[in-house]
Amino acid sequence: MLSIFDGIRDITPLSTTIRLLIAVLLGGLIGLERSYKNRPAGFRTHILVCIGATIASMTGIYLYLNMELPTDISRLGAQVVSGLGFIGGGTIIVINNRKIKGLTTAAGLWTCGIIGLAVGAGFYEGAIIGTGLVLIAETLFSTLGSKITHNEAFKILLEYNKKNALNDVMRYCKNNRMAISNLEVTGTRDASISLYSVVLTVRPRDKVDKNKVISVINEIDGVISVEQLN
Repeated sequence: MLSIFDGIRDITPLSTTIRLLIAVLLGGLIGLERSYKNRPAGFRTHILVCIGATIASMTGIYLYLNMELPTDISRLGAQVVSGLGFIGGGTIIVINNRKIKGLTTAAGLWTCGIIGLAVGAGFYEGAIIGTGLVLIAETLFSTLGSKITHNEAFKILLEYNKKNALNDVMRYCKNNRMAISNLEVTGTRDASISLYSVVLTVRPRDKVDKNKVISVINEIDGVISVEQLN
């Protein structure tokens, strides 16, 4: 531990003020990065979360040491950890094609609360180092993550008149490393001739030519038509 922080590890008016100022600084640094990227939870939200967690941590210590109450020193901090899940959940949304957005912001809010708990407990070294690592993860690692290529799932509308045709389509996808993540039966267009219609969500593990995939599926016995949906 750094000796420069030894004088402000106890709960005193001076150390309380310093801890809250450190909470504002560390929470603000994380919040600035989120605000710069125009995320739902930004500068003020992160500061408030960090301040609240710091106060909760200090209150638990104060009740135990100064008031000498028979209380669990970590109980308030534990409630902060679970409570932040509700705040973070409000930043997570599902957009087109079932993509999740806001998960990084939610994780950042949760981590910001933990940093606040560390500040309130007088563990300044961990809080400062943690803040630095969070900023690295949200800036440098964000750039690296965007360079990782991945194959997006796509939907196809399949119409067929033989029940085995769907099994053949699924077998073709499996043999070519394409997983069926969702299958939605839309019913029959004409029950008298047994024309079936389904929507398949195909998630390829390797890079594929979608037009070629659709062309091959269209040649499967029993398939009437197949087209890619937007």
